[in-house]
Amino acid sequence: MASLNKVFLIGNLTRDPEIRYTPKGTAVAEVGLAVNRQYSTESGEKKEEVTFVDVEFWGRQAEVVSEYMKKGRPLFVEGRLKLDTWDDKQTGQKRSRMRVVGENFQFLGGREGGPGGSGGGGEEYGGDRPARPQSSSRPPAQRPSPSAPPADRAPEEEDDIPF
Repeated sequence: MASLNKVFLIGNLTRDPEIRYTPKGTAVAEVGLAVNRQYSTESGEKKEEVTFVDVEFWGRQAEVVSEYMKKGRPLFVEGRLKLDTWDDKQTGQKRSRMRVVGENFQFLGGREGGPGGSGGGGEEYGGDRPARPQSSSRPPAQRPSPSAPPADRAPEEEDDIPF
């Protein structure tokens, strides 16, 4: 029987990450994620609904998320669904809660206080992969800027610039 348990979410944190440690010292961070969906009704009216999702990260991922993320910041999460079940001590009833266990994530938007705002780009982190791509020993290709003179010509003097 085939089976797949995979979740991809992009949303904003609803609160600052809460980090705790297991008795063996493993970090566990819990975050709330608000995921928006926009749609149109049959009458053409634009609507928006928000789904709140609990996400937990383990180990080094938990530490990185709790260090760099704050309420309101956008985050891309790749993970799996997990159903927690327990008996309510007060009522004796069975209780359950669905959550996402984050396996990979990517910071979205710019750095706080830095350029970039909330548009595109990001920093990826997941599993044993490093947070930043490793640079190769080869230097990046050099491209001349559009305003730079070709390498075979001497730069024009300031007085020759027409503006």
